[in-house]
Amino acid sequence: MNDTRDLPGNVVPVAGRATYARPSLLSDIEETPMPHVTLHALETDLAGREAGLIRELADAVVSVYGEWARPSVDVRLIGIPAGRWARGGAPVATAAPSVTFGMREEVFARPDAAGVVARLVSAFTDAVTAVFGADCRDEVLVELVGQPTSRSGLGGKVISGG
Repeated sequence: MNDTRDLPGNVVPVAGRATYARPSLLSDIEETPMPHVTLHALETDLAGREAGLIRELADAVVSVYGEWARPSVDVRLIGIPAGRWARGGAPVATAAPSVTFGMREEVFARPDAAGVVARLVSAFTDAVTAVFGADCRDEVLVELVGQPTSRSGLGGKVISGG
């Protein structure tokens, strides 16, 4: 059963990825691919936690968008070597992970966008703390980044509304 709890429209398979058909709340986009999750953490903190993070971050997306979104969730884990994460111009010995969630900017124009944003921030923070521990919770940065459709490509072609 497809769960379209928060995104209106029907799920449409495109190039092996689940997408949803253009709902009335979006512009003239025919199909909108699901977003990507990127987590940055110090390499020493990330090592050995990859499987749990992948699962938790995918579950965070599903907790907001519904189970139908799971097959299209792309998760990227990036480990930063010691000496390559800095704050205030100086390398840090410890840093809480950060999450970047890229999606089509049209999602932010929905009438319920503020609620969706709050749930995403909470779900990603919960996912990170489930793996790294509650001590880092107050320092976990979650960035939601809207990408104009005309500035993305898939399979060597620009994704556009036309």
